[in-house]
Amino acid sequence: MRSRPRTLAAPLLLAAALLTTALTPSATAAPGHAAPASLTVAADGSAAFAGIQAAIDAVPANNTSPVTITVQPGVYREVVLVPSNKPHIRLVGSSGRAADVTIVHNNSSGTPKPGGGTYGTSGSATFAVDADDFQARNITFANDFDELAHADQPNHQAVALRTRGDRIVLSNIAAHGDQDTLLLDSANKDRQGRVHISDSTITGNVDFIFGRATAVITHSVIQVTRRPDGTSAGYVTAPSTAPQFPGFLIINSTITGDVSDRTYYLGRPWYSGGDATLHPQVTVRDTQLSAAIRTTPWTDMSGFPWQGARFAEYRNSGPGAGTPSGTRPHLTDQQAGSHTPATWLGGWTP
Repeated sequence: MRSRPRTLAAPLLLAAALLTTALTPSATAAPGHAAPASLTVAADGSAAFAGIQAAIDAVPANNTSPVTITVQPGVYREVVLVPSNKPHIRLVGSSGRAADVTIVHNNSSGTPKPGGGTYGTSGSATFAVDADDFQARNITFANDFDELAHADQPNHQAVALRTRGDRIVLSNIAAHGDQDTLLLDSANKDRQGRVHISDSTITGNVDFIFGRATAVITHSVIQVTRRPDGTSAGYVTAPSTAPQFPGFLIINSTITGDVSDRTYYLGRPWYSGGDATLHPQVTVRDTQLSAAIRTTPWTDMSGFPWQGARFAEYRNSGPGAGTPSGTRPHLTDQQAGSHTPATWLGGWTP
């Protein structure tokens, strides 16, 4: 992240003291350590922190109360991790517009790591959240990996935002990428990771909403994009849900894009690692579907047939919607009663 000269104003001295406290062994090891209520980040150097990771690092480990990190408009080119021992962080763009604050980097699954190896899909994330009770508002998360410039490199998956925690709230955010934009995951397949996304925009072309989380996406725009070479084909979702949990619920939203008609699937089942015990799930309901969606909207993946997954629609509209059939399963009215945000999130109200 760029570093610019700053004057040692009182807010900076206070933030420096907080940072020093946060990094001492006693502060980072003590459970329930008190955290500052708020921190501010500005790319131009006018706040205590010029980078987002630096502000997160200043939050004491095992904090028990919310910490709001307010981010001033700007482009923040960095890789950011919210570790599992720093819950209750609220990342808020100060202007109220997601487009004004962009966190972006360009790692891909096949990008070589310093010291050897590659990042892998999960490790390619620009912004990664391992902690519970994280919230983000008015922020754009992006991965601008250039597939054409790295055509000789394998594994072009490039994650913009990855979540692994539980009770994650994303409101008025944008997630931009091509392949594997938004990884909604959990710490392991026996632990539920619940995510609520609202009033947001998600873009991509291949499996760009994927993972094993229980996620509700509501009042949002899911925008399919052409592949970097200009072709029009892809998949919106690739869930890898454990059988005891719900998967992805897309409701009261729009799926659209400036692409060729009937070229995008709603999803395909991702049996991560070939684990046949998984039971991937996606329900798309009360959502406007553009003509980009195929008339047979589900397809197989890596030898696993889509019919073994929990895929369904209900009361969708628009030129991409279709009537129930053997290739297009729909919920009954009775079944739809259990496919709601309240039932999906199991007692948690975001």
